[in-house]
Amino acid sequence: MTAMTPARTAPDLSFLLDHTSHVLRTRMAAALAEIGLTARMHCVLVHALEGERTQIQLAEIGDMDKTTMVVTVDALENAGLAERRPSSRDRRARIIAVTEEGARIAGRSQEIVDRVHEETLETLAEGDREALLRALNQLASEHLAAPVENPRPVRRARQGQK
Repeated sequence: MTAMTPARTAPDLSFLLDHTSHVLRTRMAAALAEIGLTARMHCVLVHALEGERTQIQLAEIGDMDKTTMVVTVDALENAGLAERRPSSRDRRARIIAVTEEGARIAGRSQEIVDRVHEETLETLAEGDREALLRALNQLASEHLAAPVENPRPVRRARQGQK
């Protein structure tokens, strides 16, 4: 640090959130890889099981672009876990339907996701766990609920294989 280095006046919240999020994603990816899934595949399976949803709707829920969603659904179809079908509500639309095997795998993957989250939270004292979750939920639903418009869009970090 030189004399010209600006003094930090607040904790580096961006680093803390980014770093912990990245490490949690790597742990999740490793855990889900044990059953041959990625986090994106898990997300699509679980949300497709909730009701009749199109690829576009599932992509929005999973914060995926169109290309990533197509690749994810292709992988699920190739594994026999999901298939594209005409919608019962709109014959022009196609939905993602989860197969019986896909539903079974979704149950296992949800157990894995819950376990990884629990293991992470167990490293904190119970009161700290509750405070962290309360604070993150408040930020996610209020001040950090949506990105701000920016003439130079901020690119999300490359996620790699989830």
